[in-house]
Amino acid sequence: MFYKSTRNKAVKITASEAVLKGISDDGGLFVPESIPALDISYEKIGELNYRDTALLVMKKFFTDFEDEELKSCIEKAYDSKFDIPDMVSLKNTDDRTSYLELFHGRTIAFKDMALSILPHLMRKSAEKQNMKEEIVILTATSGDTGKAALSGFSDVDGIKIAVFFPEGGVSKVQRLQMVTEKGKNTFVAGVRGNFDDCQTGVKSMFTDEALKNKLKAAGYVFSSANSINIGRLIPQVVYYIYAYSHLLKDGRIKAGEEINIVVPTGNFGNILAAYYAKNMGLPVHKLICASNENRVLYDFFNTGKYDRNRKFILTHSPSMDILISSNLERLIYVLTGDDPERTASFMASLSGEGKYEITGEMRDKLVCFSGYFASEEETFAKIRSLYEETGYVIDPHTAVAGSVLDKYRAEKTDNTYTVVASTASPFKFAGSVLSAINKTAPDRDEMELFDELSRISGVEIPEAVRELKNAPVIHKSVCETDGMEEAVLGFLKIKGETKRR
Repeated sequence: MFYKSTRNKAVKITASEAVLKGISDDGGLFVPESIPALDISYEKIGELNYRDTALLVMKKFFTDFEDEELKSCIEKAYDSKFDIPDMVSLKNTDDRTSYLELFHGRTIAFKDMALSILPHLMRKSAEKQNMKEEIVILTATSGDTGKAALSGFSDVDGIKIAVFFPEGGVSKVQRLQMVTEKGKNTFVAGVRGNFDDCQTGVKSMFTDEALKNKLKAAGYVFSSANSINIGRLIPQVVYYIYAYSHLLKDGRIKAGEEINIVVPTGNFGNILAAYYAKNMGLPVHKLICASNENRVLYDFFNTGKYDRNRKFILTHSPSMDILISSNLERLIYVLTGDDPERTASFMASLSGEGKYEITGEMRDKLVCFSGYFASEEETFAKIRSLYEETGYVIDPHTAVAGSVLDKYRAEKTDNTYTVVASTASPFKFAGSVLSAINKTAPDRDEMELFDELSRISGVEIPEAVRELKNAPVIHKSVCETDGMEEAVLGFLKIKGETKRR
């Protein structure tokens, strides 16, 4: 299995090379030459634990890794840092709906599922490629990726990591999780801007040849832990296959029965993984893309037009406050018939004019997707109604997906069994969740609300949240968007003039 760039037909590299590079030199994203099919029944997969399911799926994509190498990476990643034995769980809220809980890791968000394994894939890849330089992970985060990446890469030999987040654009818990990180190889900085500014700054550094040469001379090379890294994307395919096989095992669905999957998304990576699972043969009827009030993906799926030229809205689901959905490029590439020149043209339009419009022929290929969005009021209403009806408590991101599912079912009268990706613990957004349930804003600090949320949800406070109460703030850097490069060079102790953007 080789990997291509979405923007250059001449690129053909192995999985380990793609994992190390993160992004192609031409600015494109790496995609597999083809999507492999599963050659085992879902009944048999249902007898496997999560780790064995992960090995089954990943070895189809990462073919230059030996099975034992992948198994070692999986065992190191999916260990005692998860608070349940099989890492994920399915909570059935009615006879046609299950919430796939993906937040039982150290950072209580779904990013743990993929970011826990990336450092191990990267180290093994570096060995395979005989890399001599020290790897510098460069990451922009809208909230959850940052802490998951910091936890995964903390104090890993031969790797340093720099994380940028929008100052004032993440929750208090998300911020504390990042700025209290103790790893000696870590750097965290707030950026005076939004997530798209952070992401643009990171992408710009990746494609800056002068900067890359400066780093190489100092013994460093950039790589990415964002969802644009294929080593992040493929591990996310696993939990959809795991979910289906265990619904089958539990008798919730029948063999071969199609399901719908609803994913709250901003950067499109999580739902793209579900699309890859479908193309592996997973029986999926609809992939329902759930957006918050930053509804750029909703507009894309309903009009074929992608336009980031709009007001950026801060919501109570901050990890979805995104106007540039980087992983959508991989889907655009598929829609063009794997045409890198056309894909590059669309991305150039997005970079220059801030928008593009796909053709009618390309839109016809989106038949398996549906796009809906939920307002802030609808998001809070879903948290409240689900709690009142079932006693189950969800976070705002998951509530966006739950609200969107209600809209989809009302409009389409589609009673297909549905899996809702539950992407974060309600404890990560305790203030918002309690406001939704109680209909009034709590008059206490968010960090003081955990006991109350534990009481009403019947769930113990996660240790990952409990330990934040007395954790010292270590990272205090804040920079402008045009100061990100200078911040990275300072972290690496590389002297010299920096290019201002």
